[in-house]
Amino acid sequence: MSLGIRSRVTVPLKFADGYATTAEVITFDGLADGKEHLALKLGSPGAVPLVRPHSECMTGDVFGSERCDCGPQLREAVERIAETGGYLLYLRQEGRGIGLYAKLDAYALQDLGMDTYEANRALGHADDERDYTAAAQMLSVLGVTEADLLTNNPDKAGQLRELGVSVRSVQPTGVHASDANVRYLQAKVSHTAHTIDLPLAV
Repeated sequence: MSLGIRSRVTVPLKFADGYATTAEVITFDGLADGKEHLALKLGSPGAVPLVRPHSECMTGDVFGSERCDCGPQLREAVERIAETGGYLLYLRQEGRGIGLYAKLDAYALQDLGMDTYEANRALGHADDERDYTAAAQMLSVLGVTEADLLTNNPDKAGQLRELGVSVRSVQPTGVHASDANVRYLQAKVSHTAHTIDLPLAV
């Protein structure tokens, strides 16, 4: 199946805090990993749109889990991209690519004292198994050759550059720290150099 846009549909969005906007949700054919990734076109993208590659997190995005910062990052990203114009790439890469069940298994190990990366390794997984080839393909189909990225993860920018996407700038998301997730955020800073400016005390 050749690479291309499969469908476009307009979807009104409304978040729990009342923020509302409209997205054009775009689906694709022929992506490298065969997964059902989505692009949400928000606002009016310019020549260099703001793009957030956001990995699916059912526990955080859907159920509001406080063990991570994914839900608040998603909410923030939608508003910032809608204001600036760009795309949110919703990537089906649960648990940094290990899947939902394995992520929950990792949570159980974290409850025994491991951090998120140690738990992945104990389960036989890499620290981060995500591959952004499909994300680069999505941007190519959308006509995006240069972008400003909204992310705290340097690996996203690095992989996309290697895949031919020109990254003009990298903008961090806000810090969504709480008592429930601060250890998780600290692990992301220490293990994979995420640009999260954690407060001294949470």
